[in-house]
Amino acid sequence: MALKNVIGIDHAVVMVRDLDQAAEKWKRLGFTVSPRGTHSAHMGSGNHTIMFDPDYIELLGVLAATDLNAPARAFLAQREGIERIALTAIDSAEGAEEILARGYQPIGPTDFERPVTMPDGRLAAAKFTTFQWPVAEAPAGLRIFACQHKTRETVWIPELMKHANGARRLKQVQLVAPQPDKEAAHLARMIDREARGQQDGSVVVASGADRADFVFLTKERLSRHYPDVPLTSLPERGSAGLVIAADLAATGTALGSVGIHSGDAICVPPSAANGTLLVFVAA
Repeated sequence: MALKNVIGIDHAVVMVRDLDQAAEKWKRLGFTVSPRGTHSAHMGSGNHTIMFDPDYIELLGVLAATDLNAPARAFLAQREGIERIALTAIDSAEGAEEILARGYQPIGPTDFERPVTMPDGRLAAAKFTTFQWPVAEAPAGLRIFACQHKTRETVWIPELMKHANGARRLKQVQLVAPQPDKEAAHLARMIDREARGQQDGSVVVASGADRADFVFLTKERLSRHYPDVPLTSLPERGSAGLVIAADLAATGTALGSVGIHSGDAICVPPSAANGTLLVFVAA
């Protein structure tokens, strides 16, 4: 039986070493980037968000070492890139109980918040309750957690959802692994979904609720999909990229020479997006 309190992909967390530099880099790619936020002290992190509908990208940096951000710091010691994916939690407390009943010891639920300056200048707070699957349960090295938004109006701010590059929403999270079927089956068990093999050798796990899919494939096969995009910096096993539905005319104009045309897509190499391949496709 599928999880009742967890639905599809909510946001992708891209770990970066320098938040301010990362924000400027993504702005140059045509994204509207939120002002920097600082999380509660026990989180020890800060972020910028790139808002879509119904999901988003979070640029996350470590500001102070804490027990909670130890896995993120271990990831950054190796590289930048997509370190974890959040699913949307309807109720984090009940969601944590659900995965506990399936044999996974949850981390949390954890409450935290960050201050938000609203468009009218008013100071508000974005409040969340999250829970995580165990750190060791990381298909293709990707950690999974669930996020309950308690103040959606302070996160999905209309002024932040319009992007010069035409980006509208996430379509896929791409992960590379020597054994994609094994990694996909692992994730499918964790979130009670089905892993489906594709003709191109990739394996898809739908996250649910018409949200973005997880796609597992070998690095060699990913390179075949985007032969003109330099991907040598990506690991053999780990997070690789995000496929984004967009207005491609706007994408091409905003990216300029940074954008690499590959078939029907326009790509940004990992070197230009903090270790994350960005693939823009027609919405």
